[in-house]
Amino acid sequence: MIIDYLDGSSPADVEADLCIIGAGAAGIAIARSFIGTSLSVCLIEGGGLAGEEKSQALYEGTSIGNPPFDPSVSRMRVFGGSCNLWGGGCITLSKHDLGERNWVPHSGWPLSYDELEPYYARARTYCQIDAHDFADGSFIGPLPRQPIPFSADKLVNQIFARSPILFGAAYRAELEQAENIKVLLHANLMELEAAPDGTSVRRARIAALSGRTGFVTARHYVLASGGIENARLLLLSDSVVPQGLGNTRDLVGRYFMDHPSGSIGRVVTDTPDHLTRPYDRNLGKGPAPVFPEIGLSDQAQRAHRLLSGRVHPFPVEADVPKGIRALREFRAALRPSSRDESAELEARLCAAMKNGPSPGDDVIPAKEGVGKLALRVGLGAGDIAKAFVRKLADKSAVKSNHVELIGYFEQAPNPDSRITLSSDVDALGLRKICVDWQLTPLDKHTYRTAAVLFGNELAQACGGRYEPAAWVGGTGDDMPQVHGTAHHLGTTRMSADPNQGVVDRHCRVHGVDNLHIAGSSVFPTGGWAFPTFTIIALSLRLAEDLRDLLLAYGTSGML
Repeated sequence: MIIDYLDGSSPADVEADLCIIGAGAAGIAIARSFIGTSLSVCLIEGGGLAGEEKSQALYEGTSIGNPPFDPSVSRMRVFGGSCNLWGGGCITLSKHDLGERNWVPHSGWPLSYDELEPYYARARTYCQIDAHDFADGSFIGPLPRQPIPFSADKLVNQIFARSPILFGAAYRAELEQAENIKVLLHANLMELEAAPDGTSVRRARIAALSGRTGFVTARHYVLASGGIENARLLLLSDSVVPQGLGNTRDLVGRYFMDHPSGSIGRVVTDTPDHLTRPYDRNLGKGPAPVFPEIGLSDQAQRAHRLLSGRVHPFPVEADVPKGIRALREFRAALRPSSRDESAELEARLCAAMKNGPSPGDDVIPAKEGVGKLALRVGLGAGDIAKAFVRKLADKSAVKSNHVELIGYFEQAPNPDSRITLSSDVDALGLRKICVDWQLTPLDKHTYRTAAVLFGNELAQACGGRYEPAAWVGGTGDDMPQVHGTAHHLGTTRMSADPNQGVVDRHCRVHGVDNLHIAGSSVFPTGGWAFPTFTIIALSLRLAEDLRDLLLAYGTSGML
């Protein structure tokens, strides 16, 4: 069932076998795994079924690092989580990504690819991409267009699948109808209250923005609130352990990573479609299409001592013909002009996190009425016909005058890149986060070296000329012109050694018997891969462990 905690008619306190904090991709995956079992689950979500500015404001914080980082726009507080904004990209991490790399400090997962593989297979079903097989670090075609062949010692085409679903919308009905699942909306975790010795969680204290408070008492707890909030909630749970739950070694919040992204320059060529069309994500077929991405090969990473990375070629249009511009303005005028609060919030967050140019970016809503716009479209029929002919020839509707190259990179694990608590408080009276996002010399070396490698290889592939972005030629401590991509990683990293990580290989918090963490905050490294697919695989693995553990409790009478 789904209960709005703002509704005072429901009990303020809840008892369950398992309490999950956060109803995003991870939390929903874990909760679904318990449907139909004899175990009761309480799934806590701070937001509602749709986005709300009041709830979103609880994600505000400060930034003191370089590059700057705005924590309020890179995640969404709502049922379904930040994946309400995701692009659906699913791809596995590779054996190379998961392994220890002697040129990358703090690299190496305590899990192997072979251990994750069966859960990647289950994650396909959860993401509704069952039709596609996968291999080490890539899905397997067929692709709508053949990608550019590259030398294996430099670049490689890696294939991702696009999930057609938003998890909140897709699985809401199942959770609502499940007799043993209780979802609490607008229920914000205030603290995980620990036992006097700090080795277990006694109960979860929750509150709504209305002032209503209560407790969830469970046998086991899972934090599944995202790569930033998981760390914040541990640090806020400090009434028994002053430095925060699970933080006796001062590791919670450290090793904060993202996938830094930015323009690495452009390729000027007479054949831009040869470079861009194989990687055009608008050309996929079926409900769950697959697309290639251009990545650094393992050999190139070893040879140049680089982190992982990928590049996407975006066509940049030349002068847009009047008929095409009129058609775009006509379509824009037909879109609904009024949007509800949730749609406005989603649009604001998407605009803040936009990566790369796209056709029609320069379209400004026309002041003319629909009738005049339709007349302009008619007068521009010749331009539209020419665009149609270009489409038939497998070219873009409008000719490009160059190709913008946007790089997306792995970030090195760095204990000085971290999440802490500031002195400012939110509407619930909880301390806000302070983000100190830091890049290392290895990051800067990777981004500049990879930019030149990507640019030269792609220019050669289409007979063009690579013109690097100004920052690519910098040296030393010069800061690359990159920004975050809302892939928050590493703040409760996984390690078999309690001195090196917050959780063990089973995602249990070191030193806290009944507390686990789900999500990308446990990633020791991130490769370049979109993290959601691995988040779900790890969550399904954790759900299996917890289900077996809790059922064993029931059989043995253990508490």
